[in-house]
Amino acid sequence: MSATFPQEVQDKLKGSTVLVLWGSGTNPENVQKFSQELGSHQCSRIVVEHAERLILSGHPSSNFDVVLSNLCEPHSMSHSFEFLSEIVRIMKPGGIIFAKENSDSKVSTNLKLTGFSSIKVETSDGTFFAQKPNFEVGASSTLSFGKPAVWSLSNNLLDDQIELINEDDLLDESDLIKPAAETLRVCGTTGKRKACKDCSCGLAEELGADPAAKPAETKTATSSCGSCYLGDAFRCASCPYLGMPAFKPGEKITLSERQLNPDL
Repeated sequence: MSATFPQEVQDKLKGSTVLVLWGSGTNPENVQKFSQELGSHQCSRIVVEHAERLILSGHPSSNFDVVLSNLCEPHSMSHSFEFLSEIVRIMKPGGIIFAKENSDSKVSTNLKLTGFSSIKVETSDGTFFAQKPNFEVGASSTLSFGKPAVWSLSNNLLDDQIELINEDDLLDESDLIKPAAETLRVCGTTGKRKACKDCSCGLAEELGADPAAKPAETKTATSSCGSCYLGDAFRCASCPYLGMPAFKPGEKITLSERQLNPDL
């Protein structure tokens, strides 16, 4: 094949570093002749490589502006995903590939999967053109909406210039309803609103009591020793005030029926 190319390829050749790939069965003399004709396009540098040695050669990344592949007869090469992955690695951002595919393989799909863009496949002669995007493979960039929102009050603002939210406006009517006392009563043993099996704190009686019933009558205890008000240290063993805090002399202390009868 003579070194004639589409216009978009010719425009890229001048002053570029070009890689020529050839496959099995190709006569080396034809490859040499092709490279000589390619020199008429004023390329900066031309590198000729057998396709089977491309990966073994270990070319540095972003090294070639143009890759010409399988353009010499008998066009025996197939551009697999792995092969194109190596080509896109060693191409510079914005570089192009012009090649000929030897079969009806999924070359268009492989080009897309390896990151090529501007893909053009000619079904008539099996040639294709593609370009590497103008950024390196694996490059990353921070998106503007990924930055955290930051706000602050200007130091020039005075306290009386800042409008604050009224705390009462954050409450609705349900927040202002006082809870019923019975909903706050819990078992002294389990801490739950339901009385335990052997309830001794009085919750079982309260939960089972008739809401319409009158509260239990209370009795006023009278001290027999006169020292009950001083506290437990001065109270006798049967003192009804045991466990209660000290109180002022003469202060009226009311005990419930349960406190006056601890054995119930």
